[in-house]
Amino acid sequence: MELIDAYWRAANYLSVGQIYLLDNPLLTEPLRPEHIKPRLLGHWGTTPGLNFCFAHLNRIITERDQDMIYIAGPGHGGPAAVAHAWLEGTYSERYPDVSQDAAGMRLLFRQFSFPGGIPSHVAPETPGSIHEGGELGYSLAHAYGAAFDNPDLVVACIVGDGEAETGPLAASWHSNKFVNRRRDGVVLPILHLNGYKIANPTVLARIPFEDLVKLMEGYGYHPHLVGPDHAEMAGTLDTVFDEIAAYRDGRADRLPMIILRTPKGWTGPREVDGKPVEGTWRAHQVPLPRVREDASHLAQLEQWMRSYRPEELFGEDGRPVGEIRRTVPRGPRRMSANPHANGGELLKPLRLPDFRTLAVEVKSPAGQSSEPTRVLGGLLRDVIAANPRNFRLLGPDETASNRLTDVFEVTDRAWDAAVEPTDEHLAADGRVMEVLSEHLCQGWLEGYLLTGRHGLFNCYEAFIHIVDAMFNQHAKWLESSQRITWRRPVASLTYLLSSHVWRQDHNGFSHQDPGFLDVVVNKKASVVRVYLPPDANTLLSVGDHCLRSRDYVNVIVAGKQPVLDLFTMDEAIAHNTRGLGILPWASTDQDQDPDVVLACAGDVPTLEVLAAAAILREHLPALKVRVVNVVDLMRLQTPSEHPHGMPDAEFDALFTTDKPVIFNFHGYPSLIHQLTYRRHGHQHLHVRGYKEEGTTTTPFDMCMLNDIDRYHLVIDVIDRVPGLGSHQAHLRQRMTDARLEARAYTREHGEDPPEIRTWTWPATFSS
Repeated sequence: MELIDAYWRAANYLSVGQIYLLDNPLLTEPLRPEHIKPRLLGHWGTTPGLNFCFAHLNRIITERDQDMIYIAGPGHGGPAAVAHAWLEGTYSERYPDVSQDAAGMRLLFRQFSFPGGIPSHVAPETPGSIHEGGELGYSLAHAYGAAFDNPDLVVACIVGDGEAETGPLAASWHSNKFVNRRRDGVVLPILHLNGYKIANPTVLARIPFEDLVKLMEGYGYHPHLVGPDHAEMAGTLDTVFDEIAAYRDGRADRLPMIILRTPKGWTGPREVDGKPVEGTWRAHQVPLPRVREDASHLAQLEQWMRSYRPEELFGEDGRPVGEIRRTVPRGPRRMSANPHANGGELLKPLRLPDFRTLAVEVKSPAGQSSEPTRVLGGLLRDVIAANPRNFRLLGPDETASNRLTDVFEVTDRAWDAAVEPTDEHLAADGRVMEVLSEHLCQGWLEGYLLTGRHGLFNCYEAFIHIVDAMFNQHAKWLESSQRITWRRPVASLTYLLSSHVWRQDHNGFSHQDPGFLDVVVNKKASVVRVYLPPDANTLLSVGDHCLRSRDYVNVIVAGKQPVLDLFTMDEAIAHNTRGLGILPWASTDQDQDPDVVLACAGDVPTLEVLAAAAILREHLPALKVRVVNVVDLMRLQTPSEHPHGMPDAEFDALFTTDKPVIFNFHGYPSLIHQLTYRRHGHQHLHVRGYKEEGTTTTPFDMCMLNDIDRYHLVIDVIDRVPGLGSHQAHLRQRMTDARLEARAYTREHGEDPPEIRTWTWPATFSS
């Protein structure tokens, strides 16, 4: 207990020093104002509790040779994680300048939450972390994601009681119903009840304790209460890890969890300026805010730091004394050096089947249809079969709805709760993770990827917005990690968005939103990729490419309803490699300047562009039309803005600089303008897309509501191409009438006219 207490005091001392000190790290002289940082940033309140957990978990790791990582849910406790990594020696290994001595301690203190330094959260810069925690609610989901398919690993997840009030965290307790004791590791939740958030009490700290215990028991855990006492924590951890061993051996059905009660700001100033601090919300951030200006605050800080007795903890050279160093686990058993927390070190490439064997046969372009995601389901089936321990498919109860059902030929849905005779495809060892929480799917997958595995998240397009903030956090993590030399690349997070805006006519307005693309493209070009494959073969090729990629967020938008097959597999690979290209069979401008460019991105917008091109060919055969399809949306940007961006010369040759470009887009029109605003001829670009017009209606009526339909595109061409307007007034009127007739048909028959439902590229044009 004395050694654990010494480690804890050392970590607390280092944590306070990070918040306050620029100099005099060992207090070898009285503190003076010039030793204090000019801006005091950081969070003390949760930090001593985190240090308490780290000190005790290290003993368990050493005594039981336990493979363990931590998740710090209260991410504001960044000083604790940094102090822990420095005491374990990992920090100095990763950052040799921050050596394990007085000079290194000084740098450790100066850099924290300081310009040019490190963030105040448990960020990617912190060795041992896979979870920043700046945005609360995701710690437990990340922990379970890390534990899946890691049978020897324990993930100690410290859940803040403020964080526990979030919806995602509340749902995350149910993750234990998806764990297989033979195949997966163990998550040890430690609910840290220190009583307060930023300015208010926490709910779980104020409900009757017996109710909290019942709540945890109802979630399926065996809760253990621990107070702020070393002996109690040590004894409880011994009991808990005995229970974990019993669970792994099949001798126990419930996993343990710990409810840790400590004062907020434990061991800090009890009172400041006559007001209580320790054990209150005032301890949340910086308990002594005016140390430079107020001599009494400066004196309190020195008294506080000396209360840890640093002369017992560090030698004159600043190195932790031998007793403390001996409490640290060895090598990769250190939580700050565990390879699971730098998952790229463990990453093994997927064994990927040859996607070309699943190709849809295309005898003539746009002559027949396939369901793209159903075809992709065959690829995912083969990926799961070839990678039974390091690939998972996740989604919020939509695998079948999104037509990926072929995967159930080789696996089931992961499920470790009650099973009824009417249930299908439920098994403890299933590779498909389905839970009606986009937050859990995202959190599980992030934890799984960051610990060195692979996966794919499929979701209805409109509802992926639920994880907008989680995507933001993961993208920022990847961006930061790419700048850290010791962080190894991890598998990309790939979204498959189906049941999309243009084929949610039956569910209506609430299910119609393509705006996730706008959220994604605002992130750094080094991280994000967006693909809109227009048919089944291009989707297969894009899917294979994304599963091979590293350190990206890939977004694939593809429909589950039948769409026209446009490309043979060889053509699809070439088209995807370019990222965009002319459809020569749909164009009439061979070896000439076009009069108009019809561009498209997305399966339904592409269908409508092709139908419009056919109408123009029939009624205006002399008009030179160029049809361009875009798969890789980032090709539209300039090379200075995105590595996939097309050079200006290539863009100008494809889209021209002086001809009208009618761009039919899957999402909001403003996004195309955002991507192309620097291009020559941007003033000639006219974008059609979703303009927030939706309802429960037919697919083609949805297109007409938003003016992306074939008839409106023909009208656009007549209005935009010089010289056509007055000469083609009759054709323009026919197009307006065709829209009216189509709408009237839907109102009478409840479906689109047959010539629209069954339209294919005219055989007379195929040559």
